[in-house]
Amino acid sequence: MSLVPDSYDKSRAWRAALSQATAFVLSLVLFMASLPAFAVVGSRTPQAAGDAEPASLPPASVAPQPDRSNGTTASGPVRASPPRMPFYVATKGSTTIYVLGTLHVGFPTDYPPEQPFRKSILAALDASPTLALEISPDELLVSQDDVNRYGMCRSECLIDYLPDSMWKEVEARMRNNPAALKELRHTRPWLASMLIETYDTLKAGFQSEYGTEAQLQNMYLRVRGKIVGLETLNEQISTFTRLTSAQQREMLAQDLAQTPAQNIADVKELHRLWRIGDADALKAWDDAKSSKLAKSSQLAAQVDNRVVYDRNRRFVQRMVAIAAPDKPVFVAIGALHLGGPRGVLELLRKRGFVVEGG
Repeated sequence: MSLVPDSYDKSRAWRAALSQATAFVLSLVLFMASLPAFAVVGSRTPQAAGDAEPASLPPASVAPQPDRSNGTTASGPVRASPPRMPFYVATKGSTTIYVLGTLHVGFPTDYPPEQPFRKSILAALDASPTLALEISPDELLVSQDDVNRYGMCRSECLIDYLPDSMWKEVEARMRNNPAALKELRHTRPWLASMLIETYDTLKAGFQSEYGTEAQLQNMYLRVRGKIVGLETLNEQISTFTRLTSAQQREMLAQDLAQTPAQNIADVKELHRLWRIGDADALKAWDDAKSSKLAKSSQLAAQVDNRVVYDRNRRFVQRMVAIAAPDKPVFVAIGALHLGGPRGVLELLRKRGFVVEGG
């Protein structure tokens, strides 16, 4: 039974935002609050991977193609090109793991109807018996109750978790959204942090319908249908519920450190870098931003260890276990998990895989 009062069930957008927040995990972008988490069916159905023109994986040296999604020429509109996205191929003998860095939200122009992904990505998806996401779609369907149970309280508990000065910051941030503030009062700091950033992301016009996972599932379910998770819902939620109160306050403090306009600018920059497709550049940008916003470098490092790096190790352990000789696995996880010396790509290299851009 849910611990949230019945009155909270009246808002479909709020329920969706709670479920969606579980899958975000510090990637700086949150889901659109008006749709179910990882909606499989959007307003249009992208081209299936199996219908794509056969393609081989290009060498890592191939330069990203310019995005002409809104361009025209003298002879008429230019056919939209999909963004490059962070995409890598890890091989060890006859074992292959394709790794795509995702954003959980996006714009329609990120996935042109004629070709929603680059040919190398489509070919890899078509060649893989298994698609592995952070969490399986089946578990996301039942995530609502667990988020309610572990992220919310019957009482107005957020006020009790925060010092007066921080609570006043929350009130000031949400002064133009009293309905949302009323709901936030019943959240624990880790969930409040995610939802405050959700509101800023919504202002930038991002939609969960155009998140990478949703678009991949639109195609993959038509072709094969076997989708697994690299962690369970309980493991992901435990990542946050096991944070100390001080660590949760650090998360929230970082979200409050900037104005909504600054947070929106950061979301847009993250989206721009994701389209370019360099995982190390994405991680370097995120590390610099986190260092600038951290109130306590020690607490911030502790949060990163639990929320990012512990999970990176879990992801790699499980994707390696899923992969088998001549049976590739296609992995799609948050783009900020990939790059850097403690990222998924480097962890694969330490396990003997050769990792190249795809």
